[in-house]
Amino acid sequence: MEINNASDNSVVGDSAGSLPSDGTGIVSLDPWLSPFKDGLRTRYKKAQDWIKTIGDNEGGLASFSKGFDKFGFNVNANNDIVYREWAPNALRAYLIGDFNGWNRDSHQMTKDNFGVFEIILPAVNGQPAIPHDSKIKISLVVPNDHARQERIPAWITRVTQELSVSPVYDARFWNPPKEQKYVFKHPRPPKPASARIYEAHVGISSPEGKVATYKEFTANVLPRIKHLGYNVIQLMAVMEHAYYASFGYQVNSFFAASSRYGYPDDLKELIDTAHSMGISVLLDVVHSHASKNVLDGLNMFDGSDHQYFHEGAKGRHELWDSRLFNYGSYEVLRFLLSNLRFWMDEYQFDGFRFDGVTSMLYTHHGIGTGFSGGYHEYFGDNVDEEGVVYLMLANELLHSLYPSVITIAEDVSGMPGLCVALSLGGIGFDYRLAMAIPDLYIKWLKEKQDIDWDMGALTFTLTNRRHGEKTIAYAESHDQALVGDKSLLMWLCDAQLYTNMSVLTELTPAIDRGLSLHKMIRLVTHGLGGEGYLNFEGNEFGHPEWLDFPREGNGNSFHYARRQFNLVDDQLLRYRFLNEFDSKMQWTEEKYGWLHSPQAYISLKHDGDKVIVFERAGLLWIFNFHPSSSFTDYRVGVEQEGTYRIVINTDSKDFGGHGNVDDTTRFFTTPFNWNDRKNFLQVYIPSRTAIVLALENTL
Repeated sequence: MEINNASDNSVVGDSAGSLPSDGTGIVSLDPWLSPFKDGLRTRYKKAQDWIKTIGDNEGGLASFSKGFDKFGFNVNANNDIVYREWAPNALRAYLIGDFNGWNRDSHQMTKDNFGVFEIILPAVNGQPAIPHDSKIKISLVVPNDHARQERIPAWITRVTQELSVSPVYDARFWNPPKEQKYVFKHPRPPKPASARIYEAHVGISSPEGKVATYKEFTANVLPRIKHLGYNVIQLMAVMEHAYYASFGYQVNSFFAASSRYGYPDDLKELIDTAHSMGISVLLDVVHSHASKNVLDGLNMFDGSDHQYFHEGAKGRHELWDSRLFNYGSYEVLRFLLSNLRFWMDEYQFDGFRFDGVTSMLYTHHGIGTGFSGGYHEYFGDNVDEEGVVYLMLANELLHSLYPSVITIAEDVSGMPGLCVALSLGGIGFDYRLAMAIPDLYIKWLKEKQDIDWDMGALTFTLTNRRHGEKTIAYAESHDQALVGDKSLLMWLCDAQLYTNMSVLTELTPAIDRGLSLHKMIRLVTHGLGGEGYLNFEGNEFGHPEWLDFPREGNGNSFHYARRQFNLVDDQLLRYRFLNEFDSKMQWTEEKYGWLHSPQAYISLKHDGDKVIVFERAGLLWIFNFHPSSSFTDYRVGVEQEGTYRIVINTDSKDFGGHGNVDDTTRFFTTPFNWNDRKNFLQVYIPSRTAIVLALENTL
């Protein structure tokens, strides 16, 4: 059975019907893939074989992905509790907890031929036998030494950690009374034509040195995001992870929202409130690996090395010190696909940013491997076809069930077809992250003088993306904010961030340069870099410090594990200028929609003048990166004749500029061919300034 991907994540000249249905349709988008048709057919056939097998056995991907209705704890209408757990290697299993005084023998489970243990707890006086939010565990007898071991149920939806007692998590039976359950009030927003993404971490979302809560994020941060004009939030570190400082990347309970930030219903309220503002919410999903914790993770769950993971070295990531899933296992597929479905259905998330996709796509996991862009690197023995096929199935499932879903791949390799529909032989994501762009900025700020910035290299890096595959561009994400690196504004201004960001102090050359380039780097990335844009929380206003979580190495300090929004609110500090510029950028994109417009036409990249000129979405973008030269009556080409006005001006005093460019200026075109454009106009473009012009009749 072959099914067409329901997403709009491909660009096809012909109708899909006229293209081959064997997974090689993608070759029409990229003829360079022609020598690799056999590889494309193989991975496509494996995906279709899984779809057929799951269809025959389970009635389709949709029902297969509702594993949470069968596994874990389910409460029937009469309040009987049914608990099932897949643990094929275990000999016997018992349910223990507060409800039975932790008696290790009173509640033995029965095992079926598929290795699934089950127990039914009849209601007591019409009420569930296990009290809401009480502690529970599964106690297993394993073959090697017939010893008993207690485990956290794999499908548990709430776990808590009492660090004063033990770092090991406790599982809790989450079953609030009907009248206390959160009821969603707002529908999901439609899929945004342009994705403007605000990447955030709930725990750091406070100026105070503490772990902030879902409720605080809802009350304090959502209004800021709305003011800024972002229409998507990407929430990091929500899936429960044992170690706070791991930034959420050592997941131990895949169905549990982190209890550090509050109760499950608090997260639901956060998402529902975002929806009321027209903002979609994505989950940073970690299916690339899992915590190696045994006592409160999936590792060695049933006493075997290979239940959820590959056996031996194949099942271990040597750099991340974590376990690697076996994507070729039927029950692992059920677990992971159901996990995606759970977050979509239970919490009403709008999609996912898949973390560590490079690790999933290749048997070497990207370790010690540089990708040259040669197509041979994307096929053959180094490719983990089971990982590729899992991602195909995940995207197929999500796009067929949820029309507004957004999926983003974090991949450094440049795998072709990552954002092309499965029906054409692609993997099916909506977007990929443009990871080379922030690397370029950091490298240049570390190694080059401003006068040596190469305009050709800059525009090439910003536009070097696969045709027909949508890209999320960003100047800096959480990767650049983490300790060991510095944010862009820290690279630009260094120690003066602490002494000269007050409007009452002198505007020093370092601060002037920093404010100017911070705005210009973001604007050129927004305009040229992709079909979506991403910013990490706080970086929009040039957050003055990196991100470092409390850990032994820093005396368990929260000093760097917070975002100082108070800096924006202080009218005497220059951070507010950057914040308001970011807002101007997002809301202007909302009006003109350049992110979902065709790629820009670059008419000028002048390395001597350090000037870049391009057109996109009917707007004319002009950048002068020169550190000292300003240009009067600078002639720039433009295709569309008419009268133009400024819609974005980095030099505006509202954004901490000098006000040398008059926002009310009208620019008139002259019908004379210039830089291969039909018309030209002349502008005053000061040093380290960018302006964006629009036709007057669009204002």
